Amino acid sequence: MFRLDADPALLSESDERRQLRLILRELLAATCRPEDVRTLLESPRGHDRRLWERLAGEIGVHGLAVPEEYGGAGYTFAELAVALEETGRVLCPAPLLPTVVLAGHALLDSGDRRACARWLPAIAAGALTATVAGVAHRADVRAEHGPGGWVLRGEADFVPDGEGADLLLVLARAPDGERLFACEPDGATCDRTARRVLDPTRRQALVRFRGAPAEPVGEPGRTSGIVEAVLDAGRVALAAEHVGGSAHALDAVLAYVSQRTQFGRAIGSFQAVKHRLADLLVEVEGAWSASAYASACLAARAAELPVAASAAAVACAGAYRLATTEYVQFHGGIGFTWEHPAHLYVRRARADEALFGTADDHRLRLAGLLGLAGRGGASVPGG
Repeated sequence: MFRLDADPALLSESDERRQLRLILRELLAATCRPEDVRTLLESPRGHDRRLWERLAGEIGVHGLAVPEEYGGAGYTFAELAVALEETGRVLCPAPLLPTVVLAGHALLDSGDRRACARWLPAIAAGALTATVAGVAHRADVRAEHGPGGWVLRGEADFVPDGEGADLLLVLARAPDGERLFACEPDGATCDRTARRVLDPTRRQALVRFRGAPAEPVGEPGRTSGIVEAVLDAGRVALAAEHVGGSAHALDAVLAYVSQRTQFGRAIGSFQAVKHRLADLLVEVEGAWSASAYASACLAARAAELPVAASAAAVACAGAYRLATTEYVQFHGGIGFTWEHPAHLYVRRARADEALFGTADDHRLRLAGLLGLAGRGGASVPGG
């Protein structure tokens, strides 16, 4: 029914992507161990600034999908998806999703070359963190003409990395309709309060604007298209992270059942355990396929991206839920404790399920997109 109008190579792992995966896995294994992540969660910014700079400078992760004219490497989302899988595998708390994916795509999809030239080079270099406000969760923000230009008033809640981001791309109501605005927040005109959330590795905040200076990004009348494009990019990115997290959970369970003995033999040798692990492997492999296809669609800007993004959201969130459930259950009582890594993965999986729409939201959207219900193109909450 669907055809990917792009190079089939986007669906396979090239030598370059394989090398990127190996380099990232080696770096993250040394810098993002569970104990490292827990320590970072207590830090003011929530992530390792040195690792952030190494990912950008030594490996070029931040600029993988940024065009060369804006300081990037000029690759595609297929390469960035590899990095997202590997950071998802270790629960790296660095704000790649809000900065590189959400804010990066908001700038590119706005078609505003001036805004792209101003901020994308700094994002690609790792010198600027950014996020979007009012996109994943609708906000009550209005834009007004002030003495020195545009100002923002109102509030946006549950803004990813909203407490510390250097740049906010805000969806606001203007006299000529809803528009996207760029705001470099300061304490005098912008209050940012961290929210207590289920997943401490993905910080969110309430942002209140009190006459905060801002600049319009893009033209009026294009906002809905930008929002949908950014949300679909976020869904595809999240799917890649979920594949990495699911793979970690499966590997951890396999290692545990291979060395944990009961009745004089490894519990992994019992048929009931083998059946559960086989089911989990099928789910994880299916999630990887859905994620790879969605990443290829995003890389190619294919027309079927909305379908692929929602399908990947359903498949990958479901696989991650099952993988983290088995991660806890196979480890018995210790898996329920805060001290065990499984606890962090369960929180990430559960919190992410509603980040860009729940699985049921996406099934409803798919029904509309595929003509299976009288709601053609039904939108996901927040989109």
